Amino acid sequence: MSEEAIRQAVNHALSGMGVEDADVRLEEPKDPSHGDLATNVALTLAKKLGRSPRVIAKEIAEEIASRISSHIDTEDFGIESVSVAGPGFLNFKLSSGQVASGLMEIIAADDNYGRSVEGGGESLMVEFVSANPTGPMHLGHARQAALGDAIAGLLDWTGWSVSREFYYNDAGAQIDRLAESVGARYQQHFGQDAEIPEGGYQGDYIREIAADLAEEHGDRFVEDPLSEEALDVMRETAVRMLREEQDRDLSDFGLHFDVYFLESSLYEDGQVESTAAALRESGKVYDLDGAVWLRTTEYGDQKDRVMIKSDGSPTYFLPDVAYHMGKWGRGFHQAINVQGADHHGTVARVQAGVQALGLPEGYPEYVLHQMVRVERDGKEVKLSKRAGSNITFGELMTKVGVDVTRYFFQMRKPDGHLVFDLDLALDQSDKNPVYKVQYAHARMCSIFKKAGMERSSVGTEGVDLSVFTTEAERELIKALLRFPDLVSNAARLRAPHLICDYLEQTAGAVNSWYHAGNPSRNPELAVLVEDDRLRNARLALARSVQTVLRNGLAILGILAPEQMARADEE
Repeated sequence: MSEEAIRQAVNHALSGMGVEDADVRLEEPKDPSHGDLATNVALTLAKKLGRSPRVIAKEIAEEIASRISSHIDTEDFGIESVSVAGPGFLNFKLSSGQVASGLMEIIAADDNYGRSVEGGGESLMVEFVSANPTGPMHLGHARQAALGDAIAGLLDWTGWSVSREFYYNDAGAQIDRLAESVGARYQQHFGQDAEIPEGGYQGDYIREIAADLAEEHGDRFVEDPLSEEALDVMRETAVRMLREEQDRDLSDFGLHFDVYFLESSLYEDGQVESTAAALRESGKVYDLDGAVWLRTTEYGDQKDRVMIKSDGSPTYFLPDVAYHMGKWGRGFHQAINVQGADHHGTVARVQAGVQALGLPEGYPEYVLHQMVRVERDGKEVKLSKRAGSNITFGELMTKVGVDVTRYFFQMRKPDGHLVFDLDLALDQSDKNPVYKVQYAHARMCSIFKKAGMERSSVGTEGVDLSVFTTEAERELIKALLRFPDLVSNAARLRAPHLICDYLEQTAGAVNSWYHAGNPSRNPELAVLVEDDRLRNARLALARSVQTVLRNGLAILGILAPEQMARADEE
């Protein structure tokens, strides 16, 4: 887009006014009709020059206009026109060839277009999903899986060495209640009178685990289902079966973790005990009412928190502190936790705990997401008999497919409540946003198929990009060239929804260009024209579109199909 050429032209004009090396900041006007780039430099220099900003802007514009007119071919200069707007803004319209020259960069980079080295290869951990092994994964886990994987993808694309980690809470009272619930269903399986304990787990999946236990062990534990041996077997069997189910769901989702970390290992290795001792040595703990408290208020928490209860058992945040000290010790000095909004209260406590042990403020970083409501025909879809709760991750994924599930959970800001519209998710037309993007990609593939050529054979050598003269072409090219900056910004903000927004808008521009001036059922012909100059340039644009859409979908973990059954239906 040659922003440097504009800066040089403006500074050349300003040098005649006695101003050298001004800070010429450029941005895209919100209204494309105002041009491609704009600067407020005249407003910033008004006080220094003692003149009206609009007068300064007009003088700059006249100087640049005279330089434009001196070039027989405006492509040599790169700027087609300059105008003054409002109180003194300068608006620039770039020459068609200058706008299109960015396609060379896209084609050259291909699969790497949009990548950067901002992270410098530094290690960074993204921990997400981390579902308790007490039941099938619910929709909060599904949203977290999609968000966490996309955030990790964005960070990978911007040069970080990313590790995906799953933290299994396989210890504590919740696992004991799981074992007791299975024990009750196990007794019922053999006709015994037994009830699920208070706070236990209800869904049909508990019956499935109990049935497996009965098949493997017979009635061995019927007489004493609460014995230590019986509960150990039920605990181990339940956790193993539920972990296997979680792993299947995540694998079907195309999600694989680098590390699976067990909470139980923190106790087995003595890390919880050593962390408690280190906190006491820090002077940040005190004893009260038989419990051990951490002075979390010194680090911004609303009140101090119990670290070890009066019965000697740790509260849940002590092993969390131990776990995050371990993350730091493993070399992850940048760590992001993607969790549900119900974890809001843990943020200050964990961060206070690690700060008390010398880690920096704000470690680890948290991305919290709101819960999900699934609707069909305007009504909530709620009950899953098997889970005894809302529809499960696996059930939703089976119903609408992996790509749709991923996209719908990524296309809204994490901190906003999400209504998952099943009607829209099941729609396979352009009304469904993920299909809209995938169809646009498939349409570009259809152009190469129609031409009988491979996309890799399309380059820019000898291609006359100055033939792009329509606004639809200009705006589409400008959209493609925004992709690297967008990826960088989305990564910094931990915001995959920005990629979704961009892909939908770009797909709309692609479709407008694809169908422009061609109402026939073969819009590829609008690209594959007889004029070689125009044909080659449009093929270069089609390849660039395909590259950007494919790379954007890849960041989100979504397929970019080359052919779709309804891609050519209008």
